[in-house]
Amino acid sequence: MSNETLRRTPLYETHLAMGARMVPFGGWEMPVQYTSIIDEHLAVRRAAGLFDVSHMGEFEFKGPNARRAVQYLTANDVEKLTPGKAQYSMFLNESGGTVDDIIVYEIADDHYLIVVNAANIEKDWNHVNRILADFDGVEARNRSDEFALLAFQGPKAAEILQRLTDTDLTSVKFYHHIRTTVAGHVVMLARTGYTGEDGFELFVAPDEAADLWNALLDAGRDEGVLPAGLGARDTLRLEASLPLYGHELDEETSPLEAGLGRFVAKEGDYVGAEATRRLRETGLRKKLVMLEMRGRGIPRQGYPVQVDGETVGVVTSGSYAPFLEKNIAMAFVRPDLAEIGRQVDVLIRNRPVAAEIVKRPFYKRQ
Repeated sequence: MSNETLRRTPLYETHLAMGARMVPFGGWEMPVQYTSIIDEHLAVRRAAGLFDVSHMGEFEFKGPNARRAVQYLTANDVEKLTPGKAQYSMFLNESGGTVDDIIVYEIADDHYLIVVNAANIEKDWNHVNRILADFDGVEARNRSDEFALLAFQGPKAAEILQRLTDTDLTSVKFYHHIRTTVAGHVVMLARTGYTGEDGFELFVAPDEAADLWNALLDAGRDEGVLPAGLGARDTLRLEASLPLYGHELDEETSPLEAGLGRFVAKEGDYVGAEATRRLRETGLRKKLVMLEMRGRGIPRQGYPVQVDGETVGVVTSGSYAPFLEKNIAMAFVRPDLAEIGRQVDVLIRNRPVAAEIVKRPFYKRQ
């Protein structure tokens, strides 16, 4: 895909002015880093980092049957939601594979906003419309172009953000959201994120995104806040053992196999429910494990995992972990070989390198 056909977020010019290195990602031209991935990663772990995630998609559902429709569309139990709450969930296909992993926000009774992955917007929207053809009383809109989305993440994020809003942020609990004003801009403020840290995601009008971005950076400059790109976002989510669609999840992979069964309802009727219940009964075909390298080498997606010279799995994501100062990976292996403490090899450039299956997550904030 040429640069001429890549989409750009409302912050594109801001990123260029800050010296960001731009790369193609999911059909978008996005900042991979500003200074260094390691510096940005450590800023998020020790202070806070600011990410542009405006490439993500937003679907809105309203109407007297919206709750019933969203309940059928998504794998988690929407009955657990009330206005102001959010939940991690998935769109599944009929065979129980993952169409996308998503966050569902209940705005009001029978009013929902679902955030989807950028590379999957068109696919997800087609999936939603195919399923909703059987539903009356629900209006669905693809509002992806109507929002910019900023993620402000790190142990000092709440303290810094509090200076810019009159809302008491201690009242906004994890996976809750509120409509408020930040630095003079009306936002939907959600205590959600993808880094393993406390933090917030701010939905704002596209033409107000640059002002809000600059206000957040200015407010946190003395504490060491940095703008952060996709490179740090990936190493942070890997340290936190969070899945990335196309790596740990895809149309052939059940969330159960990715260790996400707690987000998939055991009862009720939803797309993929029958196949999921069957998988729970018959057992998993593969299981996601966390690997710490014991030998020297960085594991990468697609590298084989071996036991006694036999290939028993494959790496889905791998990197040097800047905060943990280790080489780590997530991998699918045979379920009978997935126990904590098992020694395996990762084939790196056709050379077996020792690794050990360890507990999930690699990193958990204190």
